[in-house]
Amino acid sequence: MNDVIWTTFFSILAAGFAVGVVVGLTGMGGGALMTPALIFLGVGGAATVVTADLTAAAIYKSGGALVHAREGSPNYGLAKWLIVGSVPMALLGPWLIHQVAGQEPESLDDLLKTCIGFALLFAASTYALRLYINLRRVRGGRPDADPNPPIRPIPTLLVGAMGGLLVGITSVGSGSVIMIALLMLYPGLSAVKLVGTDLVQAVPLVLAAAISNIAINGLDWSILIPLVLGSTPGTMIGSRIAPRVPQSIIRRGIVIVLTMSGVALLDKAGWAPLGQDETHPVLIGVIGLVMIVLVPLVWGLIRKTQGLPMFGAPTVTELDAVEYGARAPQSRP
Repeated sequence: MNDVIWTTFFSILAAGFAVGVVVGLTGMGGGALMTPALIFLGVGGAATVVTADLTAAAIYKSGGALVHAREGSPNYGLAKWLIVGSVPMALLGPWLIHQVAGQEPESLDDLLKTCIGFALLFAASTYALRLYINLRRVRGGRPDADPNPPIRPIPTLLVGAMGGLLVGITSVGSGSVIMIALLMLYPGLSAVKLVGTDLVQAVPLVLAAAISNIAINGLDWSILIPLVLGSTPGTMIGSRIAPRVPQSIIRRGIVIVLTMSGVALLDKAGWAPLGQDETHPVLIGVIGLVMIVLVPLVWGLIRKTQGLPMFGAPTVTELDAVEYGARAPQSRP
């Protein structure tokens, strides 16, 4: 029995460390990678995993938000409207999913896995959308920097509400989904302001989601403790080595992993098109291979619609750099 406990402890510790390194390297994939990783490890039901992941995120996101707050980078006006929208929905989300699932634990587990699966596919698609927006910015000229843009309260509140509901139910989306929405609503906002604002609003959002999930599901300390012990140093190490690692390759790998994980969770939950009675590991592997082969071709066709050659500058690496203030070359048609 003790061997099983310690094996589980170190498995969670290793998963937390690995995901922490990726988050430190790229700023992507906290809940989107950790939640499915823990589910596939079989350390607990989906509701238990979501609760532990949100609680751990509330701890390590607070540190990042304090750093950005000291540097003066957040736009607090934007963060305020996001929080007004997100916190009530984050509190409501866990209660809502329990009402829909009913009293059967298996029904709740399958419904949560389905929701997380679709949330992972949504999170993966946001990276492609970010690249497309950056491509348009490079081709059309970057908008003038505006550190304090006029606040659009209703759209911003709705973005917060959508993100809050998604995070409260699945623990996925506090970074990826809200970040891309802010990028579209406020294109002149600098990268440091964008990241700082997202981190500041994410702390009360994730904290509210964690409190609500703990109140309904309880908290499994045997998952939380190794998760925090692993993810904290992993994030610190990832942040230190980030300048020396090709982030665009890792980000593209994350998109493939998120897509395969999303399909695998839908399969595990018995999502109707995939069938209830069997799993399809070959299908999931084929999806990964197809993405490796076809996605660059599709991206090339998108480039051609912008008057660019299918391959060449600006590269994906250069488009990623646009978000962080670097200048990407503008290829001529």
